[in-house]
Amino acid sequence: MSEQDGSRIDGQGGTGREAPGGDAQGVSTGETPIFAPELEKRGRMPVAAWVAAVLIVVALVGALVFFGRKKPVEVPNTLQPADAYAASLPLTQFAMSESENLTGGKQTYLDGQIGNTGGRTVTAVTVQVVFQNDMELAPQIDTLPLTLIRVKEPYIDTEPVSAQPLKPGDEREFRLTFETVPENWNQQMPEVRVIRIGVR
Repeated sequence: MSEQDGSRIDGQGGTGREAPGGDAQGVSTGETPIFAPELEKRGRMPVAAWVAAVLIVVALVGALVFFGRKKPVEVPNTLQPADAYAASLPLTQFAMSESENLTGGKQTYLDGQIGNTGGRTVTAVTVQVVFQNDMELAPQIDTLPLTLIRVKEPYIDTEPVSAQPLKPGDEREFRLTFETVPENWNQQMPEVRVIRIGVR
């Protein structure tokens, strides 16, 4: 028989070529396929990867707990308790005035004097101003930061307490500004309460 096709037929009816990975008869030699170890590795996650995943989950949970802590929300129009240091910050010499702004609206001012009779330096003061009425209705309560009067001429300019903290023994003039006041306000001097301070 001719060998035109490049193959030799032996007496067993097979070809003389050896099959890849086997002997001349195409029988497997019992060797493990090349890619089998790789498949086994893919099916098993390393211990280091598990540890890293657990650490990431723990970090995420910790971040959610930390940032989930919120300060208690103050209910609007609810009187808050006075700060423990408030007794050392007497407010005196109250005076009220009003003026028109550039848009034609009115602004109301409450001026006064604050002293620091305690032993701490005060860097911030938050007050509540209570506007009472004669109609047996709940008063309007405004919560705002107290600002100190920096200069009076040619106009009154204010600054936060943090700009010039109140040292023990200091006395300064302050101003509170209101864009609106309640229509049913009884026109009596409102109550001013120190509810929160910053000290150092």
